[in-house]
Amino acid sequence: MVNFIEAQKPVLSRLMKMAGLRPIEMELEPGTTMHVWAPKHHVGKKGTTISPLEPTAAKKKKKNRKSPESRPNVVLIHGFAAEGNVTWQFNFGVLVSRYNLYIPDLMFFGKSSTSSADRSPDFQAECVAGALARLGVARCDVVGFSYGGMVAFKLAEARPGLVRSLCVSGSVVAMTDAVNRETMERLGAGSSAELLMPDTLKGLKALLSVSMYRKMWFPDRFYKDYLKVMFTNRKERMELLQGLITSNTDAKIPVFQQKIMLLWGEEDKIFDIELARKMKEQLGDNCFLYGIRKAGHLLHVERPCAYNRQLQRWFAYVNSTEDHVQAR
Repeated sequence: MVNFIEAQKPVLSRLMKMAGLRPIEMELEPGTTMHVWAPKHHVGKKGTTISPLEPTAAKKKKKNRKSPESRPNVVLIHGFAAEGNVTWQFNFGVLVSRYNLYIPDLMFFGKSSTSSADRSPDFQAECVAGALARLGVARCDVVGFSYGGMVAFKLAEARPGLVRSLCVSGSVVAMTDAVNRETMERLGAGSSAELLMPDTLKGLKALLSVSMYRKMWFPDRFYKDYLKVMFTNRKERMELLQGLITSNTDAKIPVFQQKIMLLWGEEDKIFDIELARKMKEQLGDNCFLYGIRKAGHLLHVERPCAYNRQLQRWFAYVNSTEDHVQAR
């Protein structure tokens, strides 16, 4: 019997290729491979990845402002329920014509995997940084959703020269004991693993219910197919959740050099907008908060038009302020 969730993936891949993106797998170190959707100018005619140091790539990097290489680079980092292309399927289309778009699969999602025992978001961030370096990306704007937002914060903290700006939705700088405990108690979940790694129809329906503002009905066949496809590598992902938790005493808010946009669903039940307001105060004057009405945790799926519109405005602002600085 056909799995409807699995069946949509070839269609989605075809749409992404039509938009000018190509899937690339890179061995970052022995035992660690990252899969990234990247602009097609990184791929040769035979499907091989073109290194930015190779002569063929150097020829392309002539001073031509209209060339793909001259566009700003944007990195989209997915959350915990799905890999990159599935997470951003309603968003990449409006960005790909103006920006060089990079959509990585984090470790143990999609086709990315590692033999390393490190399960921290710091390690995920280093893998993203390593993949971008291999692709010749020296500067980029990063968008992170939920778990991907935590990875994005780590990436910005560790690589300020790489990350120009951040746009984060439904996430926190660090998942402390206190935040985790309060969130689980409020949602009536025993643990983050119970909430985010369901293995039953009831559990998946509960996750979808708290993730969205609108109450949506799907046939049980949909949930069964989703469970079979999206919640793979269960052992490793459980370990990723354990690797997120930071003790309250160790948690510190870094001083970020980047401009940060907190783009939030006003009805987010997992990380509510009050948490976002407190985070904005902690992050200082370079941090901005924008709430999207009638949207929950999955705001980029529930209200993609509103989400994409604000994302484009944010990038326009970031680019205009950098142009102004350079002009001075």
